[in-house]
Amino acid sequence: MITRNRLTTGVCIALATLAAGLGSVLPAAADEPPAAPAPKVELVLDVSGSMRTRDIDGQSRMTAAKQAFNDVLDAVPEGVHLGIRTLGADYPGDDRKVGCKDTEQLYPVGPLDRTEAKTAVATLAPTGWTPIGPALLGAADDLEGGEATRRIVLITDGEDTCGPLDPCEVAREIAARGTHLVIDTLGLVPNAKIRQQLTCIAEATGGTYTAVQHKDDLSRRVKQLVDRAAEPVVTPVATEGADSCSAAPKLEPGLYTDRQEIGEHRWYRVDVLPGQELRASVSVAADRAVDNDYGILLRAVTEAGREIVRGSESGTGRTDVISSGLRYPKTEDGDDGSGKPAAEAVCLQLSHAFSAPASVKRTPGLPVELTVDLVDGPDQASDVAAFGLGRGWWLLGVLVLTGLVAGLLTGWITRWRIAVWRTN
Repeated sequence: MITRNRLTTGVCIALATLAAGLGSVLPAAADEPPAAPAPKVELVLDVSGSMRTRDIDGQSRMTAAKQAFNDVLDAVPEGVHLGIRTLGADYPGDDRKVGCKDTEQLYPVGPLDRTEAKTAVATLAPTGWTPIGPALLGAADDLEGGEATRRIVLITDGEDTCGPLDPCEVAREIAARGTHLVIDTLGLVPNAKIRQQLTCIAEATGGTYTAVQHKDDLSRRVKQLVDRAAEPVVTPVATEGADSCSAAPKLEPGLYTDRQEIGEHRWYRVDVLPGQELRASVSVAADRAVDNDYGILLRAVTEAGREIVRGSESGTGRTDVISSGLRYPKTEDGDDGSGKPAAEAVCLQLSHAFSAPASVKRTPGLPVELTVDLVDGPDQASDVAAFGLGRGWWLLGVLVLTGLVAGLLTGWITRWRIAVWRTN
């Protein structure tokens, strides 16, 4: 009897413990937020006859595109649903009506089987027409459904050859659906007409246009765009820089867009608290025919006009976007008299050295994208920013003094050794 009672008691305790465990687990599971829908990306590849041209690192455009696709497929983030659509891959004839319908989905949008996708890409051979408009419509249909972010990446070496269906109007139609689908375009030929069409397609949906003439550049850019689809979407805030520091708009951390005319300076203002580090970057797009030599300068300046730090970039040759950035850590000192840390007003001045022939339009200005971030300042002296690189001349003075002392010591030791040698 005693054994039976103990057994019954043990079973009851076990059941009670199990029930309590289930009671604590089930509500927690119910409280978990639903998983975010997988982002969708479709790569649209031009497989028209012109892709046979051998002008990318000694290879044909098609070979370079295949190699870039293999690199991209190896690097697709987990959780991204990716598909591939082709245009001009099947019909080699001269019938325009047939050639302009030549677009098909090579690999369906969904969880990626890398081997299967690579096998499908390997079978492609340059064939026919360039129906960009129909391909974009097909890709938009492939990405329909759900609330996930959606992105089309178009890689082509030419203009659409299937008018009157204008790809730019197709992109505007896709944008008008309100599905938040972004189209990014990559041009393999630095041709003004091609650039104009691909830029129009991208801008209609909030995407980007990039000219690429090397396989590594193509791989890198497509990887960036696929990775971007997996990240939370940040909507840029339109702002308008002033012509002086005193009138500059105050910016909080975020992403901003503006327009800057050739030969114009733009000013913005950021308040930096002690212990914070300001990180700012800027990109200026050359969306028109500008001269080959170019450069941009981003300066952080105090209200009194003293330069704190600068970032610059320059180059020569054809470019579409040029970027630069800076960092400014503010030391933890000072207050506003009430015991609270006093913020320092830092003015950001953007200048660029783009020039263009008189026939090129000046308005609206060149597109500007400005990123502002405030993070905790460095707490390790080993961080270069903690030394105030670019804040003034004292760092240069320390380096000069160090070099002088090292030179004197070296000279003294050398003379002493020569004197000892002569004595002996």
